Amino acid sequence: MIKNKYLSLFMFLFLLVTDRVSAQRTEVKDPEISTMVGEVSAANLEVLVKRLVSFHTRHTLSDTISKTTGIGAARTWIKSEFEKYAQSSGGRLQVSYDTFLQPADGRRIKEPVILKNVMAILPGTDPEDKRMLMVSGHYDSRVTDVMNIKDFAPGANDDASGVAAVLEMCRIMSKYKFSGTLVFVAFVGEEQGLYGATNLAKRAKEEGWNVHLLMNNDIVGNSYGMETDIKDNKSVRVFSEGVPAGETKEQAAARQSAGTENDGKARQAARYIKEIAEKYVDQLEVKLIYRRDRYLRGGDHTPFSQQGFTAVRVTEMNEDFNRQHQDIRTENGFKYGDLPEYVDYTYLQKVTRMNLSVMANLGLSTQEPENVVVVTSGLTNKTQLKWDAPKGKQPYGYYVLMRETTSPFWERKFFVKEPMATLAYSKDNYFFAVQSVDEKGHESLMMIPRPGR
Repeated sequence: MIKNKYLSLFMFLFLLVTDRVSAQRTEVKDPEISTMVGEVSAANLEVLVKRLVSFHTRHTLSDTISKTTGIGAARTWIKSEFEKYAQSSGGRLQVSYDTFLQPADGRRIKEPVILKNVMAILPGTDPEDKRMLMVSGHYDSRVTDVMNIKDFAPGANDDASGVAAVLEMCRIMSKYKFSGTLVFVAFVGEEQGLYGATNLAKRAKEEGWNVHLLMNNDIVGNSYGMETDIKDNKSVRVFSEGVPAGETKEQAAARQSAGTENDGKARQAARYIKEIAEKYVDQLEVKLIYRRDRYLRGGDHTPFSQQGFTAVRVTEMNEDFNRQHQDIRTENGFKYGDLPEYVDYTYLQKVTRMNLSVMANLGLSTQEPENVVVVTSGLTNKTQLKWDAPKGKQPYGYYVLMRETTSPFWERKFFVKEPMATLAYSKDNYFFAVQSVDEKGHESLMMIPRPGR
């Protein structure tokens, strides 16, 4: 075991060939991230889900006066949980409501209403690192009739599970320090039309936030698949779009020229999530779904995508639709409804650990290399890449990633110390990307090169 450890370090440090490109090193876990991952508690997640269910309904238009029932009581409690974590953070965690007036829409909002997202922001330690890494779930719930604001709407899996994951991550991560800023969000109004996420995405755009990645967790606590009768507590889906929603004509032309329709920022983030999560979380396989979302469904990542930010959706592998958007009832001996006893808390623990490992690794990493270019000034069967060092904390080195054009995953990594590399592989036959890496192995997101000289 010790021999393998030192071999990994040797592979990372030693440059093998004259163009200063080395072989990929064996993956080594950061003990600090492993400690955080280990702190995620299935018991805590169950307590959080059941507490959210206890508000009877969290319908977006439900009671805001009661201290025990309705959307108002739920958001007050979520904010109080964040505030407890703020005390443990030494006051670094900043807790607030993102309050806005939602106009009537003629469909699911009959008259103007004041809505509130609940947010906790942990500022980064590097003043030159403007990245904002966001994780979210939505705290509103519903039954069969989307306008029913009175009946019991537990919303245990949809989406108390996602909010519980966000809260548990915040509890743990707020005690640590990261270069980038971490943002934990409980959205409102998802069931009525993604209104909470739409408001915050627009605000982020208007205020110039650098939302580097949003991982939206919606329906992440069930391991049983309706109809298939399959129980799968080892797989989780990450939905990502290939072509950015806000793509300009110039960007479209560049994409078509390079053939990178499968390499949008969201899709690169999904690949990153798979690599990091499967390194830190045992018995978990991240399934990359090359769609923005499921058929006939939507989620809070979409408004962020539409504003040009990198956003993905995290969802359980096999859904049980008898437990979603259902009136609580028993028919022919079968109990319908999104109740807490149907949440698999060990599975939810894995999904939470997945989110945490990715957010921590990215939050501790250096920023991405800038101005990444694949040199196209001459005809050659090699590939020459160059780039600029990122701002802020300087990387230990860089990884050049390579894959076949038909491969969904990056297949090889080459380590280099300088901001350039020449590979004995044709740029016409492979896709390439570059990412920064620090001395502890924390990797940035991947940057696809643009053609240049």
